[in-house]
Amino acid sequence: MRKREYDEDDVRVRPGKGSRPRTRIRPAHEDAVEGFVVAVDRGRYTTLIEPERAKGSAQKRKQQQSRLVVAMKARELGRKGVVVGDRVALVGDVSGRPDTLARVVRVEPRTSMLRRSADDTEDTDGIERPVVANADQLVIVTALADPPPRPRMIDRILVAAFDAEIDTLLCLTKSDLAPPDELVALYEPLGVQHVVVHKGGSLDELRDHLTDRLSVLIGHSGVGKSTLVNALVPDAHRAVAHVNAVTGRGRHTSTSAVALELPQGGWIIDTPGVRSFGLAHVSVETVLAAFPDLVEGTVHCPKGCTHLGDGCALDALVAAGSADPARLESLRRLLSSREGTVDESNA
Repeated sequence: MRKREYDEDDVRVRPGKGSRPRTRIRPAHEDAVEGFVVAVDRGRYTTLIEPERAKGSAQKRKQQQSRLVVAMKARELGRKGVVVGDRVALVGDVSGRPDTLARVVRVEPRTSMLRRSADDTEDTDGIERPVVANADQLVIVTALADPPPRPRMIDRILVAAFDAEIDTLLCLTKSDLAPPDELVALYEPLGVQHVVVHKGGSLDELRDHLTDRLSVLIGHSGVGKSTLVNALVPDAHRAVAHVNAVTGRGRHTSTSAVALELPQGGWIIDTPGVRSFGLAHVSVETVLAAFPDLVEGTVHCPKGCTHLGDGCALDALVAAGSADPARLESLRRLLSSREGTVDESNA
């Protein structure tokens, strides 16, 4: 019997699925559309595709071309997070029609990132939690009464702002219930700007600070943050709630961060009310950098000085009249807040 001759049709030349070679080359997505992330909800990113430059008024371009697109994160981004405020590149169906889904294929370089640590949890893991990206102003909203101010919380948020290199603004609400003088004096040595408002009062001064900026609003529950947002953006429809008469605490009414465009120009990012703000990711050097008038005095401190106890050279600096004692007190208050050693009731 003649021996069979084999040819290429008898050999499987295509590799199996499990042995297919992989490549590090990724598509450039040069045709991707730029979007601005305005909301994040369970792995879905609501992005605003801004109007292209075209003839006609700015309002007409906005009405004709601005659209919201829901997207998911592309696998190629790996574990890289996407947060409200990010500028991203989108591919796929970017029409914004119902039941369509685009893909986020690239996160553009960020100008800032506001973070907090998860050291307020039971496992004290110290994991950084991104809050918002690209904000250039942090507005700390706190009530003067009902609920009472929490200076320790304000201190910790200020430290996070120093770390992110974001400008700060202290917005004091409910001034019809208590005077602002004591709290304003507490933060005057830090150079923190402030505005004082109350329900039904004028918001013109606050609007001046917010115009043409990307501002993130942070504060604990019940301080009137959602009420402020509804007054600044009439069609925001953010839920509001009252303070619990027994506990003195507010209830979370905003459940996720969302970016809202201001009528006069600029954006505000409303965030859920916070009851803690971990700072495990912030170094002592970062806090010191916010006090350039005191940094030089630390060169004479002993090795490993925490700048909180005896032996710190900053005490001698103040005693010699070369530094403001109020500034040193503020620095130590922030450092103590970072370490979690300040009693909330005495803050």
